[in-house]
Amino acid sequence: MAPFDPRLVTRVGPTRPLLLILATLHAASAALVLLQALLLARLLAPVLSPTPLESDGLGALGALVPTSAREVRFGLTLLSAVVVGRAVLAWASERIAHRAGARVVSNLRSRVIGHVGSLGPRWLASGSAPGVNVLVTQGLEGLLPYFTRFLPSLLTAAMVTPLAVVMVTGLDLTSAAIVLVTLPLVPLFMWLVGRLTQTHSERHLASMVRLGSQTLDLIVGLPTLRSLGRSQGPAGRIHGLGEAHRKATMGSLRIAFLSGLVLELLTTLSVALVAVSMGFRLAGGSITIETALAVLVLAPEAYLPLRNIGLHFHASTNGIAAAEAAFALLDIPTPGRRGSEPAPNLAGLTLRLDALSIATPDGSLLAPADLTLEAHPGTVSALVGPNGEGKSTALLVLAGLVYPTSGTVTAVAPDGTTHLLSDDDTNGVEPETWSRQCAWVPQRPDLGPEGRSLSLGQRERLAVGRACESGRAILLLDEPTAHLDGQARQEVISAIRDAALRGAVVVVATHDDELMAAADLVVEARALDRAAGGTRP
Repeated sequence: MAPFDPRLVTRVGPTRPLLLILATLHAASAALVLLQALLLARLLAPVLSPTPLESDGLGALGALVPTSAREVRFGLTLLSAVVVGRAVLAWASERIAHRAGARVVSNLRSRVIGHVGSLGPRWLASGSAPGVNVLVTQGLEGLLPYFTRFLPSLLTAAMVTPLAVVMVTGLDLTSAAIVLVTLPLVPLFMWLVGRLTQTHSERHLASMVRLGSQTLDLIVGLPTLRSLGRSQGPAGRIHGLGEAHRKATMGSLRIAFLSGLVLELLTTLSVALVAVSMGFRLAGGSITIETALAVLVLAPEAYLPLRNIGLHFHASTNGIAAAEAAFALLDIPTPGRRGSEPAPNLAGLTLRLDALSIATPDGSLLAPADLTLEAHPGTVSALVGPNGEGKSTALLVLAGLVYPTSGTVTAVAPDGTTHLLSDDDTNGVEPETWSRQCAWVPQRPDLGPEGRSLSLGQRERLAVGRACESGRAILLLDEPTAHLDGQARQEVISAIRDAALRGAVVVVATHDDELMAAADLVVEARALDRAAGGTRP
């Protein structure tokens, strides 16, 4: 897991100006940090020195802070100004980092949702929708700690640590050698602990997705389970998923605390080596008190930014894992966009499928294969056949939501004028102007919050009733009577017939014998095994 993903900047454009401002603020803050260290050395040296100071113990760096800063009033004035400046810069960088994080999260959410919508209902029906829901809500929220804590620490380390090492080198070569030898140990241990943390973060995200997906499925099916007296059945499963999520979270926290302990111990020992060496040489008179104080204040500043990177990285790994999952979704290719011409008014036109074939996502089947259908206004056409033969996919094609692998979809006017809606190339009409004229009811309609208290059969009746009363030219109904009893089934069939009598083109996919009997045309959909070269048994 990389500490910085360039895609968060290159592919999320609105954050670039904010990150540039953030880098500028941290550069100014780095300069103030080092200036503060020199001011402290100037102020404390006269107090701690047993004899009056005659020479400038800061050497060439003394030009940054005049020796007059040894005077208490002037030195404290400068130090107060530096502290206030650091506080203002810290406040500004915090605000900008939070704004950048919020913009990235909002932008990624919008792009993921839009991209998933462009992948079409077939992709959503593959079972990935609940995971996407968890990702865009809880998962991407973990990016806020990344931008508000980790990224500022990364910028600080990139600026403060090199400058602190350079300044220590200018003051004392021995201390600089100790810092240069021990400093690489910090990122080394960060990498070792990070390798272990990556596994825990991925496991944590996976458990969160499983828990969210199972919970959403339970909410959708709870009315049906309640009507069957099985509402308490999934409780044990949900408890188990929650326990797995708790263990994954606690595992990530344990690793974070362990890494904090390791890095804290390492940086403390490194600074102690510098301090012990400095103490012996100060006692021997080979170094001045002002130089020793400056080095002792600067040395921790070289280690602290790297220490903070390790601390905040483990707090943001969940967000980084979620961002990687989001970019993986965005990299899934979408179906090619078809024609830009608006669709004709489909009211009163006949829909025709000619030798229509649709390949499954893995390409092993054509479902349906070589389907021909002519659905006239004022009639009900029924697609029949076993499950998996492509009936639902054919409805999606008629709605302009899926493109043919081969064959054509046309609309024929009463005078014989033919309008090409879609084919196996890039020809056809603009999909949205086509889809807006269709009312499509899937097998498990989602009515939003109002449908949560309804059983599946009630939701189907309500969705079919709304479709039949919508006034759309084309009604596409997928198993509209699958979960209904005798009386409700007859009412739905009657509503479908009435919609057809009002001039709509009605196409249903069904296994229901009563609905087939009420249809004006019954067409069987069959799938083709492309490897075997024949229809499935």
